[in-house]
Amino acid sequence: MAISPTETEQRSEVGVVIAGETTAAKSPMRLAVDRFRHDKLSMASFVVVALLVIGAILAPILVKLGVLDYSTLHQDLIDNTNGGLPTGAHGGISASHPLGVVPGTGWDVLSRVWLGVSFSLAICLCATVVSVVIGAVLGIMSGYSRGALDWVIGRLVDLTLSFPQTLMLLALSAPIIAFFNSSLHLHGNLANAVYIIVVLGLFGWPSVARLVRGQVLSIREREFIDAARSIGASNSRIYFREILPNVWAPLLVQTTLLLPSYVSAEAALSFLGVGVQAPLPTLGNVLADATTWILGDPLYFWIPAVMIVVIVVSLNLLGDGLRDALDPKSGR
Repeated sequence: MAISPTETEQRSEVGVVIAGETTAAKSPMRLAVDRFRHDKLSMASFVVVALLVIGAILAPILVKLGVLDYSTLHQDLIDNTNGGLPTGAHGGISASHPLGVVPGTGWDVLSRVWLGVSFSLAICLCATVVSVVIGAVLGIMSGYSRGALDWVIGRLVDLTLSFPQTLMLLALSAPIIAFFNSSLHLHGNLANAVYIIVVLGLFGWPSVARLVRGQVLSIREREFIDAARSIGASNSRIYFREILPNVWAPLLVQTTLLLPSYVSAEAALSFLGVGVQAPLPTLGNVLADATTWILGDPLYFWIPAVMIVVIVVSLNLLGDGLRDALDPKSGR
């Protein structure tokens, strides 16, 4: 029987004998990596995200070494007769300040934006981890157990989704931060950062739980789950040793999609006055400060705004690329 080109390609991937030659087998992970590498847009987004992560890791080190200085005032570069705008063209751009200085204070814009990327990504990554951990655990429990526990978790998801997230973040900020100050002895920007992490994480897990539950409803009927039950494996072992390794792919994709939404949320909350406050920079509070000077020094506004757009778009494209690469039904 003649073998079609499509069948030949599919059989070659799994290592069958064709025309007397045995082709090398490819694992599902290798196939996913190959699909991802052949997607130019996904690779470009991966390079951008990698550079952002490396820059975020290096920023605190460069501050310690004195290369980045985000808090030193340069009042000699501010023209107080012109409303506090920087002296010179384009926001005071010079060899020592490649992106200019902040109007009114003279802080170095490059240092603040670079360190702001570091703090924003750290806060949003922690919030994403909180959401993914809670959502994965509750989603596995809900999908595997079903029954009363599934109903309770489902109603908890509905209740969490019914809250107006932004309004709740603003309303709860004062009492929760006061609790952090008095009971946990967290003060200043540390309390604000922990608040953003906790609240974003606690409001973001339902989408993860629903995704995982849908995957687990199929996985729980597989033979290896029946085998684990037959040898007396505990529920916790089945959750974390049998089911969790089989849902890591959608969890990874969901993580890359949650992270950019949290970057946007952190920027919005800082713009509304809830979050890390100056002089410690995040992209949100830098952008919030820049809106005051948008007419006099528009470059100061566009630098953090474009950086937020680059981060969000790159992470979204990376998530889309991972989803397509890990989907075995996607076109090759």
